[in-house]
Amino acid sequence: MAIPQSLAPSSSSAAREARPMLRRASPSRVAATGAGATGEPARRLVAAFDPAIPLASAVTPPSGWYTDPEFLRLELDRVFLRGWQAVGHIGQVKNPNDFFTGRLGNVEFVICLDANGKLRAFHNVCRHHASLLACGSGQKTCFQCPYHGWTYGLDGNLLKATRISGIKNFNKNDFGLVPIKVAIWGPFVLARFDDFSEDTVDDVVEDEWLGSASELLSRNGIDTSLHHLCRREYIIQCNWKVFCDNYLDGGYHVPYAHGALASGLQLQSYETLTYERVSVQRCGSAPAEQEDIDRLGTKATYAFVYPNFMINRYGPWMDTNLAVPLDATRCKVVFDYFLDESLLDDQNFIDRSLKDSEQVQMEDIALCEGVQRGLESPAYSVGRYAPSVEMAMHHFHCLLHADLTG
Repeated sequence: MAIPQSLAPSSSSAAREARPMLRRASPSRVAATGAGATGEPARRLVAAFDPAIPLASAVTPPSGWYTDPEFLRLELDRVFLRGWQAVGHIGQVKNPNDFFTGRLGNVEFVICLDANGKLRAFHNVCRHHASLLACGSGQKTCFQCPYHGWTYGLDGNLLKATRISGIKNFNKNDFGLVPIKVAIWGPFVLARFDDFSEDTVDDVVEDEWLGSASELLSRNGIDTSLHHLCRREYIIQCNWKVFCDNYLDGGYHVPYAHGALASGLQLQSYETLTYERVSVQRCGSAPAEQEDIDRLGTKATYAFVYPNFMINRYGPWMDTNLAVPLDATRCKVVFDYFLDESLLDDQNFIDRSLKDSEQVQMEDIALCEGVQRGLESPAYSVGRYAPSVEMAMHHFHCLLHADLTG
């Protein structure tokens, strides 16, 4: 949700004699399913939403956008596996040999910092018999397959292929890990699954990911100056877009669902700005006791970076929310919390903030799961927007429609 929280932090044919594909060769585009083109029902669901209708007259996307498994497959293919996606933060790859893993749709990936300090990303799949190579996060000097011991350097090169005496037409240089394009903006690690070139230019990444919103976000303290404090993850029984819609309703639900939080806000000051693929919501804080001023600040910036990344910056805090689809009616939301270094020793302040944030998250989870159950009811098809507050939500739906029809 996009309101200042009093906290900041609580996915053939037989073998041929010809040479195998080269090490860096990859499919021209990562497929979300392996099952062929998405069918007509999903395309009809996309067409049921008309982004050309003005907000005051528009209806929301049909409930099938939030319940249909085939629609999610289309989203994975045309939304998540194209363009830059937030996958982590720089604190996870701070030192040489650091790594972390993740999953998006059917893509298993690993991000690492090699011994020379170069950030790299690969499909987390052994080229021998497709075993996953790494899990979780930590430090490794190489990736050794737990299945048959094939070993790869953190540069992706195959270092050792075990027990292959007698094999023909094999060159280990052709069997390195399949690379993924990776970049950094501010404190965030980004990956791109549809582009297999290895070089990136910071200005290009910034323009493609944030567009003209990048300057505003940089000016409002979304940078590398804060210390990563902790991570919390929630499995929520709702479609990933339900969580995003809740974030994008312009504080509409706050007085009704978050009584304690609402008392600390000046909801009449709420404003929403939209950019190419970003929307920004801002709200002032209500007058507070002196000891609370440093915690809440005077104004918060809440940025939604399409399609599923949320950045909340206020006072000494920044927290981020990443909504990762698990299936059509479940998502995982990853919260990362960052704090000004001057407050890292104030454990009472941290504990109080985390507790307050957890209360808000539990309230939002109950809301989102209730909405999902309603979306699955035969009584609901489409809804309406509140034009004065839900412009960011409509912007999100229009972006989705454009990608899904593209």
